[in-house]
Amino acid sequence: MMSLEVYTTSEALSFKLEEWRQAGMKIGLVPTMGALHEGHLSLIETMSVRADKIIVSLFVNPTQFAEGEDFDAYPRSTDDDLRKLRSTKAGIVFMPDASEIYGDAITASLKAGNLAEGLESETRPHFFSGVVTVVHKLFKLCQPDAAIFGEKDYQQLLVIKKMVSDHDMRIEILQGTTLRETDGLAMSSRNAYLNDSQRKTAINLNKIMRDFCNDYHSARELNRLPSLEGEAIRKLQEVGFTKIDYLTVRDADTLQTPNTETKNLRLLAAVRLGEIRLIDNCAI
Repeated sequence: MMSLEVYTTSEALSFKLEEWRQAGMKIGLVPTMGALHEGHLSLIETMSVRADKIIVSLFVNPTQFAEGEDFDAYPRSTDDDLRKLRSTKAGIVFMPDASEIYGDAITASLKAGNLAEGLESETRPHFFSGVVTVVHKLFKLCQPDAAIFGEKDYQQLLVIKKMVSDHDMRIEILQGTTLRETDGLAMSSRNAYLNDSQRKTAINLNKIMRDFCNDYHSARELNRLPSLEGEAIRKLQEVGFTKIDYLTVRDADTLQTPNTETKNLRLLAAVRLGEIRLIDNCAI
């Protein structure tokens, strides 16, 4: 366990970061929106292998929420987050307010690129421009040598990797494994929204996705994918998911529809239980 310093302004943070750089430290960044769970803590542990010093940012980013989404209701538990972080290898917590990140104009100023098209953008067209804008700003403020993002948000992970490449940012992007509850549900801050009945339904998402992968592996034929996707969607509806935003197999590198040249496949899904939206994905 390390001593944990909390900073709310970029000016104060910059002095500490300069001290670390002068000492030759490799700096790692773990960006989060707070409401930390074991999945976030595992990202910090993974980063500790690559970095000498770790910054964890806690910032609920307004530009990735559209009107009517859950920005105001998004779980915030700062005291609990800090308690959890004190038992990790994080050295700094950066907790800026929106004006510290955006100044007077809280707007998404960056375009997310072609990897952001489809999937999440079908129902949240604003989302990735907000994500790449805030991540770019955090990278500029923290100037990390490495940053880590969880693969549960798989499309986001690829979008950020592409942004780093396009902007020639010399930052290593690490990929954190999805942590799951004992019943298979992917850990997520939004799981706190689920009531007992919804929680019992939610575990079926991972189960149906695993069944999909097993069925595909029994005969690896791309032309079977549409029927397998249709069957999985039907199963999700039968067990009580109120809306299926998507359940689809894509090329794991390009997110395009797979073809005979595709080397790696990824099954991605986004579903709803009432107003609660859950996402998951897995390699096939």
